[in-house]
Amino acid sequence: MNGPSLALRQRSLGDPSADFPLFPPLTRGCPKTSTAELAYPLEVVYDYAKVDRGLFAQHPGPDLARWSPLLPPLDAPTLGEGGTPLVEFGEVHIKDESRNPTWSHKDRLNRVAVSAAVACGAPGVVVASSGNHGASAAAYAARAGLPAIVLTSAASPPAAQAFVRAYGAKVVSVPVEARWPLLREVVERLGYHPVSNQTVTHTGHPFGAEGYKTIAYELFLQLGEVPAAVFTPTGYAELLYGVWKGFTELRLLGLTEKAPRMFSCETAAGGPHAKALAAGVPATVVDLGPTDAYGLAGSAGGYRGVVAVRDSGGEAMLLTDEEMRRAQHDLARQGLWQELSGAAGLAGYRRLRRDFDGPVVCVATSSGFKDAGLGGGRHPVIENPTLDDLIR
Repeated sequence: MNGPSLALRQRSLGDPSADFPLFPPLTRGCPKTSTAELAYPLEVVYDYAKVDRGLFAQHPGPDLARWSPLLPPLDAPTLGEGGTPLVEFGEVHIKDESRNPTWSHKDRLNRVAVSAAVACGAPGVVVASSGNHGASAAAYAARAGLPAIVLTSAASPPAAQAFVRAYGAKVVSVPVEARWPLLREVVERLGYHPVSNQTVTHTGHPFGAEGYKTIAYELFLQLGEVPAAVFTPTGYAELLYGVWKGFTELRLLGLTEKAPRMFSCETAAGGPHAKALAAGVPATVVDLGPTDAYGLAGSAGGYRGVVAVRDSGGEAMLLTDEEMRRAQHDLARQGLWQELSGAAGLAGYRRLRRDFDGPVVCVATSSGFKDAGLGGGRHPVIENPTLDDLIR
């Protein structure tokens, strides 16, 4: 039922008539439609006529290979990504992506992106990341037998850096503004395969968002229907767009007649996608203010997020750290511990305060173990404890 990839080629989101061979992945945006001020991402086109609809009769367990016809070739071994639970939480459902192998949604992206590195014969993988993406890329590179270089900022959580190093990656802390020029030099001089953005507005890896489509496939099977709305934590919007594309494919394949409204949930300290949508432009770059939601703290937006929100009839939500903390606290009290950024989907739903005609899904992206400042204190030790001490 699964079978080989039906991926055909890459094409520009800026102009679908601008298409390119499937390999090599164009990791610096579309060379035909991009400008010095605006980079258009690419997406992958498939031979949808050959897709066996029985693909969607299977149980959505781990390993993205179950969706291989609708993904680029998966040449990197699996770590058991995907198949994450959908948990009822009051009036919404939580798609808990912290259950992935490295405890975040990034594992779906990196199974696909590291597969591209293997297929291209790259000598290694390089990524600029302060958290989830770096850990995930390091893990999948290690599984594929490739070295990894992770360029991080000095302000990234020590626990996150230790997590990356555990997989054998070379972690280098540099000033934030130096990460991308250095990444480009690693690509050009060492031939490493990049799984991070290299353009003025965000494009990222052209295969990356394809991995996130599988969340839509799983939600369709887990709910038995298409949700009315999906709220996703949004930094660069690869997750947001990937989920949206997955639902548009379900409609294209004739499995459903509708798609959900997509809501981007960004930190109010930045919010490039909200700004682009308000201005009616394809993408923007904003000044970034202080926030503890470092997973969402990006100044460069991308066209993917604009497409997903605009074409689905959704909205862009801007959230304070306090709104995310309340959502984080409430999730943890129900057994779902997320890092601050990972709680943005629920915080966005609560801020909107709107009823929907159908199920609502809030994607929760990453374990609370990834939070900034974690483990910064010790609790007092009670000497010679008694039951009265315990009760107190």
